[in-house]
Amino acid sequence: MPALPIMRDDSTVPSDARFETRAIHVGQDYRSETGAVIPPIYMTSTFETGNPGSFDYTRSGSPNFRNLQTTLASLENAKHCTIFASGVSAITAIAFGLKSGDTIVSEQNIYGCTYRLFERVLRKFGVNIQYVNLADPANYDQVAALKPALLWLESPTNPLLKVLDIQALSDVGHSVGASVVVDNTFASSLLQQPLDLGADLSLLSTTKYTNGHSDALGGAVCSNTDEWQEKMIFAQKALGLQPSPFDTWLTSRGVKTEALRMERHNANTLEIAKRLEAHPRVKSVRYPFLPSHPQYELAKKQMTGGSGMMLADFGHTQEGALAFIRRLHLFTQAESLGGIESLICHPATMTHASVPKEVREAAGITDGLIRFSVGIEHVEDLWADIEKALAGS
Repeated sequence: MPALPIMRDDSTVPSDARFETRAIHVGQDYRSETGAVIPPIYMTSTFETGNPGSFDYTRSGSPNFRNLQTTLASLENAKHCTIFASGVSAITAIAFGLKSGDTIVSEQNIYGCTYRLFERVLRKFGVNIQYVNLADPANYDQVAALKPALLWLESPTNPLLKVLDIQALSDVGHSVGASVVVDNTFASSLLQQPLDLGADLSLLSTTKYTNGHSDALGGAVCSNTDEWQEKMIFAQKALGLQPSPFDTWLTSRGVKTEALRMERHNANTLEIAKRLEAHPRVKSVRYPFLPSHPQYELAKKQMTGGSGMMLADFGHTQEGALAFIRRLHLFTQAESLGGIESLICHPATMTHASVPKEVREAAGITDGLIRFSVGIEHVEDLWADIEKALAGS
């Protein structure tokens, strides 16, 4: 295996610089020749042999890749970062390291595309997957008994916003030799650092809060070990999981405002969650920073904000839930999340439609459940839109 690439950067950035400063000033290499304030996009498929950066072919690296990787490694408090074409590409890269006979113990409630990859791809290659409600410490013994190669966590989970104790579960996983993966997409790099809590890998769909503008796909895996970094680099190249330089450049631009955007996402979502919880037409609301959340105390300990995702159940049937969604104007019905604009989703028919109905419902994803990705618009405009839609119920 060749030596890992050196991620150069501006040594003038203070070592104790905070997130907001690092997001702007770390990962700004390859501009000294021109004095460009922002590094350019390197729209080339290949590089002349012997160049100072040791680039050869964009499938295995480019200046834009290295810049974003350097930025994200800094923001996740990681030694290494590898970027990919999408969040699913990042999941695929990690799964590529498994072999027939290995076991994954996964949180019961996970992203629908992760579930699909586990069930329809990995099982065909002899990988065993066991799903456990890991929000309940009483189930930790199942992890120890199964001795998995990978312990797969999301926190908060998609879409139920369960908060898992990353530190406690990392200790359990490591006690039986498992590598611990945390999908950090819903929390964002600003609000949670899984590696600091003991995880081996922090996974991001950079499409979401990292980029924040719904205009570029991407994924990333951060780690502190050379072994995992070598696996990620190999998967990126061997499987062709690399992003485009343009999407990478867009994400490098987007991440510079992540802290500002997340502050507004947090504030807007908490305010709307509080108002909905007090509304007579609302059956239930779930948001990590609401005191009514089952893991509220853990969320406050593990995260610095509740993020921009919220669940509500208005007691509707599937048809009623979809009708409510169609009455909204500022919340666009769409999959994905984490952009500046507000989105709304019906998990049972959208993000988790690939999960069998009985599996969805056993996990708590009912037909009446609605998922909000609250954007950074003015909160009073968003609330007025919701109130009008509720009045038409």
